[in-house]
Amino acid sequence: MHGLHLTADLHDCCCDASWLIEAPQLQNACLQAAQEAGLQVVNQLFHRFPATPQGPGGVTATLLLAESHVCLHTWPELQAVTLDVYVCNLGGDHSAKAERLMEQLLQLFRPRRTALHRLQRGSLTAPAS
Repeated sequence: MHGLHLTADLHDCCCDASWLIEAPQLQNACLQAAQEAGLQVVNQLFHRFPATPQGPGGVTATLLLAESHVCLHTWPELQAVTLDVYVCNLGGDHSAKAERLMEQLLQLFRPRRTALHRLQRGSLTAPAS
């Protein structure tokens, strides 16, 4: 196993509120962003949660990629989003594609503050026994 795992916590998102609550709109944008980044979506799930006394429900989304996955969660009452992009690099290096997808999603939500983390996972060599 070998790959790149990108995570981002987005705060004070300046995007239109619909990006945080409308699952079909978000679905179209995520599918387009993944395709433009050169990643292959093999399945997907977008779920909108019901409203609460704190405000409208958010969206949890997962794109299952041939290269691994993308997950995101929105909190409209906080104007916040968490993003998770992971690509396996065993058959080829997909790191640049993951970076491109993350950048496109950051532009979509337009956060004022972002905590972005990069984690190299695994190695290309088998562990010694």
